Amino acid sequence: MFEIVKPMDIERRSFEMISEILEADGITLQPENEAVIKRVIHTTADFEYVKNLVFSENAVQKGIEALKGGCDVVTDTQMARSGINKTILARLGGEVHCFMSDEDVAAEAKERGTTRAAVSMEKAARLEKPLIFAIGNAPTALITLDELIKSGRIAPKLIIGVPVGFVNVVESKELIIDSAAAHIVACGRKGGSNVAAAIVNALLYQIAR
Repeated sequence: MFEIVKPMDIERRSFEMISEILEADGITLQPENEAVIKRVIHTTADFEYVKNLVFSENAVQKGIEALKGGCDVVTDTQMARSGINKTILARLGGEVHCFMSDEDVAAEAKERGTTRAAVSMEKAARLEKPLIFAIGNAPTALITLDELIKSGRIAPKLIIGVPVGFVNVVESKELIIDSAAAHIVACGRKGGSNVAAAIVNALLYQIAR
């Protein structure tokens, strides 16, 4: 038999089911990270994120404080940009940027023989506001961010490093985990733009509730 659930109650019931499954498996989440982990599970239906999401110390709180302060969010895909709740973000004084489709980014990437993701991160470094980076697709974005941090050209409030794939994915995530930047990283090959957006939203919803 199908469970009859009203549209407005589907998300609430989904989170109840996630909590029930975690409890049945004897899994207790750290309170600070719980909302993020459950939001990612809700987005992906993948409980492996309980194990492979890595949080630097106070990463969630640092992200929330940055958003409350009106920071902007930079993504590496239009999909992630579309998935982030821009209404709440705007209410806090922030906006979402994705420079991947910008003509100047495409031209410079072609001229230098590098990726648009790398050039996009360099362009983001010129923004004057505090920034959170939500990377769900391009390992080169994380690699470039690590270089920018080490050279003192940028100091992100938080890096959400969850690119999905195979080439340089694991290695790029390890760079961020080993860096001094506050981070939330999905270890291994899993991730994606939807996961990046879900993590940002998990932070925003904790502010808006």
